[in-house]
Amino acid sequence: MASSLTTASQSPAHEKTFLGHPIGLATLFMTEMWERFSYYGMRALLVLYLVSGGVDAATGSQGGGLGFKMGVATAIYSVYVAMVYLMAMPGGWFGDRVWGARKTVTIAGSVIMAGHVALALPGQLAFFGGLALVAVGSGLLKANISTMVGHLYKGADDPRRDGGFTLFYIGINLGAFGAPFLIGTVGEVVNWHLGFLLAAIGMGLGLTVFLVFGRTLSPRSSIVPNPLSATERNGIIVKAVATFAIVAAFYGAVTAMGMFTINWALYPITIAGLIIPVVVLVRIKRDKDLSVPEQSKMTAYIWFFVAAAVFWMIYDQGGSTLSLFADSKTGGILGWTPSTTWYQSLNPLFVMALAPVFAWMWLWLARKNQEPNTIVKFAMGLVLVGASFFVFVVPMGMAGDGTKVSPMWLVSIYMIQTIAELCLSPVGLSVTTKMAPQKYASQMMGVWFLAVTAGDCTTGLLSLAGVDLNGTWIIGMQAALAAAAGLAVYMYRKKVQSLMGSVH
Repeated sequence: MASSLTTASQSPAHEKTFLGHPIGLATLFMTEMWERFSYYGMRALLVLYLVSGGVDAATGSQGGGLGFKMGVATAIYSVYVAMVYLMAMPGGWFGDRVWGARKTVTIAGSVIMAGHVALALPGQLAFFGGLALVAVGSGLLKANISTMVGHLYKGADDPRRDGGFTLFYIGINLGAFGAPFLIGTVGEVVNWHLGFLLAAIGMGLGLTVFLVFGRTLSPRSSIVPNPLSATERNGIIVKAVATFAIVAAFYGAVTAMGMFTINWALYPITIAGLIIPVVVLVRIKRDKDLSVPEQSKMTAYIWFFVAAAVFWMIYDQGGSTLSLFADSKTGGILGWTPSTTWYQSLNPLFVMALAPVFAWMWLWLARKNQEPNTIVKFAMGLVLVGASFFVFVVPMGMAGDGTKVSPMWLVSIYMIQTIAELCLSPVGLSVTTKMAPQKYASQMMGVWFLAVTAGDCTTGLLSLAGVDLNGTWIIGMQAALAAAAGLAVYMYRKKVQSLMGSVH
């Protein structure tokens, strides 16, 4: 870590910095890198493990995992990813009102590690229990660690802020790049559960970095901005216990009657994942404690939220629809066939290659007063992610008769999606911290992640309804939707900018 230190002209003399940014960014960079290593390594295996058949009882050889059908596996994957981001909202709430961001991240890392250990155990009970723990832990961590990045800078107008989030994004993708090669290969070739165990080790390393170098973080990260009163705490405990009891009683009755199937869990979660984001946005928007400028910014933020939901609906199929296509319909190059999990490294590889270019490009354009504003960047991201699925239609048509297509089609699709991501995702993280009402500082980062929940729950609901997401027509429809949404955002850019006030 020390070799990456430099002294920034913007910082006081002799202050240690990380590539010109506050030194605490290095700690958060490494923590998130290892957490994402564990998450994306497990995610690279998830759909393949779900669709793979059982272990050969005679030889004990690695035959597969749980043996679900492709549609059910896609739905489970989509719902799981959606829940990871849905839990970011209560995660932000805990950071704002109970533990503070730093303590919440510490607890989150421990829960994630326990979840991956559970995944390393055989059996469906351990598997789904592990998924739940990883989802809860990831939700607790995501909103708060991103908020802690914002704490490192002196206000929303710090010129280093967008660049800092871009560097943080590189840390995410550095972990995501290595995970499919190590965790993915070990899980797919040697043993699924050993791969999941490696994910637990990765999270353990991230937690260690966070604890050892925690002194480099902003003191603001330890503060509880809006602590609960004793009355509020007691009321929440009563409601939580009552809710748990009702849910447990309902599913206990369904199970006792022999009616329970996986859909009894997937449908309610998917529908909730579509309703909850709307309820949360409406609640914040109608909060009378917000000032007039904050209300206006929230109105503008809804545009960004909807745009992001459409984006993630397509983008997150890289680990399901694209992965299953790679597994069954993609051939090799010059006689060499890459492991299916390795395709999951393409996106983070492109991010690491292109993110510095984009960070430099935005800064260069800003100096010339020609940088596209946040609204235009969002429009670009939507049009590009739509273009990636227009490209996907071509190899899907070619593989319709059983022909194995070139892996270069997938390489092209992932590259286009990466460019789209760099236009939208880091900018979305930054604009969320800029536009967040003070009362909802950490929770607003959770609201940003709810856009991912809404997008993935849409995908999950389509899968549960029997829609074949590997069908050419549905891929084309999603591409057209994203392109149309991007054009709409661009056409109404002046109206949205007027609502954003001083935020650009």
